[in-house]
Amino acid sequence: MDNLMSKGELLEFEKDVKQMYLDGKLRSPLHLSGGNEEFLVAIFKDIMPEDWIFTTYRSHYHSLLKGVPKEWLRQWVLKNKSIHVMNKEHKIVTSAIVGGTLSPALGAAFAIKLKNGKNRVWAFCGDMTAETGTFHECTKFAQRHDLPITFVVEDNGLSTDTPTQEVWGLKNGGPKVIRYKYKRIYPHYGVGVFVDFKDIGI
Repeated sequence: MDNLMSKGELLEFEKDVKQMYLDGKLRSPLHLSGGNEEFLVAIFKDIMPEDWIFTTYRSHYHSLLKGVPKEWLRQWVLKNKSIHVMNKEHKIVTSAIVGGTLSPALGAAFAIKLKNGKNRVWAFCGDMTAETGTFHECTKFAQRHDLPITFVVEDNGLSTDTPTQEVWGLKNGGPKVIRYKYKRIYPHYGVGVFVDFKDIGI
């Protein structure tokens, strides 16, 4: 895609969301991105406007890089919908369910192939999700039927806060899988500061 947001712009957006959380403007779960900006900017250079993005509850960067307007996304977050961004115009689908978008992403890719479409599907997930049966079955089916889909594993080495390899000990992959490693700069949930809403008049 052309005219992608820069690393600095992505970081600034999440800092703004963090401040909204600290100011008590958000009353919903919050999962911020950080530390993986350069990887995503590189990946999104290969993603076309007509492609579909299926991703997770940590989706602000994906949305912005796909072309979702910054102010639209900011208002969506302020409506306490941060963990399930949906934007049909920009073809982005997210879910707060771990692995919840993998099967729908596979179905979308299958539909594109059946219709001889030219667009593709990109399915993003974390490294813990990439060790589940759903991921294994989806990637295997996609490879077997040569579907127009790429799975992107965002590997920060943690399953929430537990080292992924200590629990699972494997790394699922395949020819339709991209995996990049990064170190997160925000905690799994929230911003690292407990906010008691009753103390700020909400």
